[in-house]
Amino acid sequence: MRVDGAEVAADVDRPGESLLSTLRDRLGLTGAKNACEQGECGSCTVLLDGDPVCACLVATAQCEGREVQTVVGAVPRPVRDAFVQRGAVQCGFCTPGLLVAVADLLRREPDPADARIREALAGNLCRCTGYEKIIDAVHTAAATMAGDRP
Repeated sequence: MRVDGAEVAADVDRPGESLLSTLRDRLGLTGAKNACEQGECGSCTVLLDGDPVCACLVATAQCEGREVQTVVGAVPRPVRDAFVQRGAVQCGFCTPGLLVAVADLLRREPDPADARIREALAGNLCRCTGYEKIIDAVHTAAATMAGDRP
């Protein structure tokens, strides 16, 4: 598979090993966080062939020949900067999954309304920020990215 643009191979000896385990334990890519292991929290969100998925629910064997983007490869700098600027980062555990979800949303919808942002982030749980700062960060990132467009 390709991860963040690089061809990678991992010897998976456990049937059904999750993409999350492979990324973290075999490839040393710790951006996607391991929290619930049930697809409920969104901390392990990555893009698989351009679509957001919970890496804990995807078997690595399903990823052969496919493109995986983690928080490192999927998130443009304006999104990361907006999270810091708006105080949308606190403990940081949910942050990688939120950043990937926001990057995906802004790729699809350059100027989303609050309701659409909430819908896009519904699969990502944050226990620290209360979400308002995250929504502010999405608007800030959208405005910055709009300024970068021709």
